[in-house]
Amino acid sequence: MTQSRIPVYFMPGMAANPSIFKNIELPKDLYDIFLLEWFIPTGNMCLEDYAKVMVKGIAHENPILIGVSFGGIMVQEMAKLISTRKIVIISSVKLSNELPKRMLFAKYTKIHKLLPFGLVNNVELIAKYAFGEHVKKRIKLYEEFLSIRDPHYISWALDKMVNWNQKKYASNLVHIHGEKDPVFPISHIEDCIRVKNGTHAMIVYRYRWFNKHLPEIMAATL
Repeated sequence: MTQSRIPVYFMPGMAANPSIFKNIELPKDLYDIFLLEWFIPTGNMCLEDYAKVMVKGIAHENPILIGVSFGGIMVQEMAKLISTRKIVIISSVKLSNELPKRMLFAKYTKIHKLLPFGLVNNVELIAKYAFGEHVKKRIKLYEEFLSIRDPHYISWALDKMVNWNQKKYASNLVHIHGEKDPVFPISHIEDCIRVKNGTHAMIVYRYRWFNKHLPEIMAATL
């Protein structure tokens, strides 16, 4: 009897569109790839309610969920609502104490609430948080991959990220993290698969690494 393929759902990072996964390839005889997209939240929608809407886009039972950066936080929230075969987070965090000090500072001072994200000259700031690369790369990445530029969404996403509260992560979670991630420094990260010279945007630049290693990571028993 032929075994059906395993559904794998990919969630991009903050404000990013699914094209960040355009070079990701998985064995077609084993996996079916599905891409999730952000939507503009209503009001100050909580993460749980946002996740409830997102899981409506999951059409298969017991899927693998893969999320990048803030998308990694989102797939963890989604996995609290549905059964999952495995959760894979990339360039993300799985516990509140893995957030960098500047984000914890923002949490307690609310300074992120004062940032005028609606202004055009803050494009660079948004791209910095989304990709963490140097200036020229950030602008190029922004123009190609960051399609959600709604100021309400950006403000909402940053607020939910800095205020995310999680003390324990799921037993079926695998964390992949770059050793040179400037957004979530690896010095704060516990128990992860380290990618040498990997940056926050390694899903784009190191896709060959993911194409080689993701299948074995997804197939491994935890």
